[in-house]
Amino acid sequence: MAISPHRVSGGASGPRLHHERRQELGQSFQDGGEHYHRVRPGYPADSLDWLLPAGTRFAADVGAGTGKFTGLLFDRGLEVAAVDPSRDMLEQLRKTWPQVNALEGTAEATGLADSAFDVVSVAQAWHWCEPLKASTEIARILRPDGVLGLIWNQLDTSVPWVHRLSRIMHAGDVHKPDFRPVVGPEFVDLESHLTAWQETLTPADIIELAKSRSYYLRANQATRTKVTGNLEWYLYEHLGHAPGETVGLPYVTQTWRARKARSAPPR
Repeated sequence: MAISPHRVSGGASGPRLHHERRQELGQSFQDGGEHYHRVRPGYPADSLDWLLPAGTRFAADVGAGTGKFTGLLFDRGLEVAAVDPSRDMLEQLRKTWPQVNALEGTAEATGLADSAFDVVSVAQAWHWCEPLKASTEIARILRPDGVLGLIWNQLDTSVPWVHRLSRIMHAGDVHKPDFRPVVGPEFVDLESHLTAWQETLTPADIIELAKSRSYYLRANQATRTKVTGNLEWYLYEHLGHAPGETVGLPYVTQTWRARKARSAPPR
């Protein structure tokens, strides 16, 4: 399918972060695509299995970053478009999946065609979006009864040592048990699915993972030095891991899906 881009205007507010604050934090990810792609975890196949509606052929991955979730969609044989505001992230995505139609845009203004997709995924990015305007835009590019998927990888903080690790890393995006994402009235039947899994890393990999997070990226050098020092103490001295030893880091992937409403919401 040839996807003809056309621009629409973007929009305004989110549930937990003020607009300017989201922009400030989001700027942390404008560079460093290669590092992000190398150290950030992928997503379990179970998440996509649960998300995809039967008969899916066309998918858009919005806030695609370096393509961690995009690759799952492409490997299923789908025709995929990827949208992200960061040129650096998209450059990395194009290197890995040159067959994907990748373009600059946002969840509020994707630049994609009307009613072109069976599913639109937003992985690890909905918290950077303005959810009501993003919902309107995503409903525009979805076909009738199309599915919106919102996906988050979360450190499994029910495991005590991971909970402490998340505090040292300043992983502030770990959701509370009552978390429910905000979506617009264009979507109905919001439901969730959890996948528990582990990624095998070395202690050095975990430290590099911390360096890919917004807290570290926007910190001054003194704060960065403190974070890495605390992680080295925790991993090597307190937990007793040796350099190069493999560690199973527990994750929970939280997948939400909602169906495009059949009638337009009242204005």
